[in-house]
Parts: sequence; C-alpha cells; structure tokens
Amino acid sequence: MRPRDRATPTPGSPPELTAARGESRTGSAAVDDGLAQAFHLRDLVPLSVSSVGPMFSVAATGGVMAAEAGWWTLPAIALLAVPFIISSFVFRLLNRHFPHSGASYHWSARIIGRGVSRYQAWILILAYFFSIPPIAIPAGSYTLALVAPHYRAPAAVTMAVALFWIVFASVPLLLGSRPTARITQVFFAVEMISLGAFGIFGALSWHRLAVPIHFGSPPIGGILIVAVVAATILDGWEIDSYAAEESVKPRSDPGIGGIVGAIGALLFYAILYPLMLGETPLSSLANSVDPLAVWSHRLVPGAPWLMLVPILLSTAGGLWLTSYILTRALFAMGRESLIPESFAKLNRHRVPYVAILVTLASATVVVALQLFVSSLASFFNLVLSAAGFFLLAEFFLDSLTAAVFLTVGHRRLPDVRLNRHSHRLLLVGSIFSSAVMAFLLVAFFIYGPKAIGHGVDETFAALLGLGVAFAWWTKHRTSTPFVFSGDDVETGLGSGVEPPRVPVAAER
Repeated sequence: MRPRDRATPTPGSPPELTAARGESRTGSAAVDDGLAQAFHLRDLVPLSVSSVGPMFSVAATGGVMAAEAGWWTLPAIALLAVPFIISSFVFRLLNRHFPHSGASYHWSARIIGRGVSRYQAWILILAYFFSIPPIAIPAGSYTLALVAPHYRAPAAVTMAVALFWIVFASVPLLLGSRPTARITQVFFAVEMISLGAFGIFGALSWHRLAVPIHFGSPPIGGILIVAVVAATILDGWEIDSYAAEESVKPRSDPGIGGIVGAIGALLFYAILYPLMLGETPLSSLANSVDPLAVWSHRLVPGAPWLMLVPILLSTAGGLWLTSYILTRALFAMGRESLIPESFAKLNRHRVPYVAILVTLASATVVVALQLFVSSLASFFNLVLSAAGFFLLAEFFLDSLTAAVFLTVGHRRLPDVRLNRHSHRLLLVGSIFSSAVMAFLLVAFFIYGPKAIGHGVDETFAALLGLGVAFAWWTKHRTSTPFVFSGDDVETGLGSGVEPPRVPVAAER
C-alpha cells in the first residue's frame, strides 16, 4: 500500500480549510500519515454484522424483553427496526459525501454546525462507552459458565476473566486494521454457522417443543421500553462508517456493509426470537440472564456448550468492535482538539493507541467498581442501562442531520453536488425516522422508571445536561474540521471532490 499523499490546497481555497491529512492544526506529526487504508468491502461486511452481535444481543436482552412485553417483543423490535433500516441508507448517503472516522460527529459539523456537533460528540461518547462494560462482564460470566458450569465465582474471579477479555480485545485493535478484520472474520464464521444450525434445528423441533402462543392485551409501556432496549441489538452495523478512513474505497464501500448488517440483524431476529419464544415457556425466559441457554437446553439437553461457545465468541467480537467505533470517534475528536490531541496519536501500525488504551482502561475501572463496590453497583447498573437510550439519541441526531442535508444543508456546501429529486424517498424516510425516534426517547422518560428503576429520569436528564456543559466547555478548543479527501488507494485516484471553499458550518 502506498503512503497517502498530503492534500494539496486547491486554488482559491483558504489554507485552513484544506485540512492536510498528515497534520494536526498545530502542524505536528500527531496524526502523521493518517490511519492505514486497508479495509475492502469483504472486510467491512463481516465487521458490520459481527458488531451487531446477534447471539450476544439475544442472550443479553432477550430475558428483559420477554419480561416486559412477552410475545409483543416481536412488534416492539419491528417498531424500531424500520427507522434503523432507513438509517442504514442514510449512513450510506452521508458516507458518500463525507467519509470520516468521526462519522456522525463530523456530519453534523459539516451540515448543521459545530455547536450541535460538540453536543453530538458527547452523546456518541456516552452511547458507546456505556455499551462496553455491559459486554465485558457477560464475557467473563459466559466463560466461567463454559469452563466451570457449577462454580459460583466470587467477584475477583469474574473480574479476572473479564479483564482477560478486555486485554484480548485490545490486541487486534492495537495491531491494526488487518488483524482486526481477520480475527473478526473467524469469529463471524463461527457465529453464522451456529445461528444457521440452531435456526434449522429449532424449526425441525417445533412440533415437539411448541408452547401456546398468547399475545394478550398489548402492554404499551413494555412495548415502548423494549423498542428503546432494541437499539442495543439493532446497532453496531454503523461500524463501517467509522472505518471510512481505513477503507481502500472510502466513498463507495462504507455504508454498504452497514446496510447488509442492519438487514441481516433483522433477519436473524425474525427467525431466532419466534423460535425461542415459541419453544420455551415465557415464565422460563422472563428476566433470564441467558434466555438462549434456556432455549438450547430444551433443544439439546445436557450440552450447554453448544450455545455458550458461539455466544461467547459473539460477545468477544462485540467487545472489540464496539471499542473500535468509540476509539475512531475519539481519534477524530482529538485530531480537531475537541478533546486532548494525544487521542489522535498513532502507533507504528497506524492505529490510535492512546484512544484504545484509555477507552479499555476506563471500561476496566467501571467493571471493577460494579463488581467490588456494592454501594456503587446499583448506580452503575442504572447508568449503564442508558446505552440503549443514548444509542437511540445518536441515531435520532443522525436522521435529523440527513433531513437537514437533503433540504437546505447541502446549499451551504459548494463542494457537494446533490440531486434532491433522486433522494425524495430518503428524505421522507429521514423525517419519519427522526419522528419515531424522538417519540420513543420521550416515551422512555414516561415508562423508564417502571422498567429500570426510580431515579432513571433524573440520571438521564443530568447526563443530557452535562452534554450542554461539554459543548460550552469545548467551544474554544475545536479547530477547523478535518476534511478527509477520500482517495482510492487501489487506483491512486482522488475522489474528484474539492475541499470546501467557504467556512464549514458556521457556529450556531
């Protein structure tokens, strides 16, 4: 792979807006050479599907969903699936125009304004950081259940195993994009084979295991809560947007993997959830810490490892891929001085090692506090349950950004050529997605306390308020937005899109 050339100022464009790819705003070598462009489409698709983590997602949330909504879990997931599928096409559109490792954080800066972008950066950090500890702890629990099924592990042992998986997750991330892609592909293959096998075996076993299907009256609050929780099982496919600067075809490939991942996840759940609910009594599934294991015990009694192995691999993959999204976003923020510039430092494999180490070390601290400090455990359980809420808020802001872009936002960007008539359907979809997600976010404040616990409204409101403080505090820290040119390293040809010639999304 050839080193990427430094950007050349386009005649007539202000030097501060050319954003040379090898330099920070101070001209240092903090981001010298940039991220390594190594991902092909064949890498992005497994990354997107594996980041969803279908088996881990069902294992982690299926018990809560069954308790809250029963069979109404299916329409609740469908309620959120529609705007999420639309969002995958929205991400594809925005990637074609603005490939960037900061993805949604960068899109809002270019289209709406830096004030909104700084607030969205806060939401993005909360959404993905709050997703990491709830993956690390189950990784330890599933490992112990696999190797010592009858052992009641103390907190120290659970912590040690969870720490092992956190360290394991750091290895591919620190070694670079290619090792990350290859290890993910192996885990992805095992998970897909397992999903297919259990789907087929479950369908063949329906006649002997089927339980009565009873929807009953719709629990409105439960359906709405499940719809918000579903954000944690329908997200992850957007990872290829954050991998745009590491793609060999940054304007054509990112977004495609996301569409495949979003639609693939929905298909997995459309098969797995009906089979699991239809072959296992709801009383056994409700609030189970691993409903897939309960179902698999009915399918193949006495062989829990058949389900635990793919669940564990799905969990481990989700751990480093969720961390990948956050670290690339932090890299972009560090490059623009929104957060300390050290987050943009790259190691010899051209990956943001400071962002990786800080993210995983912080997650380790949270896991330790959850496991060892009983007085704080309930607080962190409450806060970490916010992952679905903030993921939904992140996608809401993305849909809103797309709606603005397709109406008036593109007019302020002379480097963008957009045929609005060809995107009318996507504009309608963006507005629809924004409306549905906004409704669910508001509904969560009404029904959240009953499902999660008292104090959840005040906690989430405080976290949202801190976002305003973060946006104000970083107002004078940010530099000019870094504009990635999107060169195709396979052909050596540039994107053909000139850098912007006017100030980028003026402060609002």
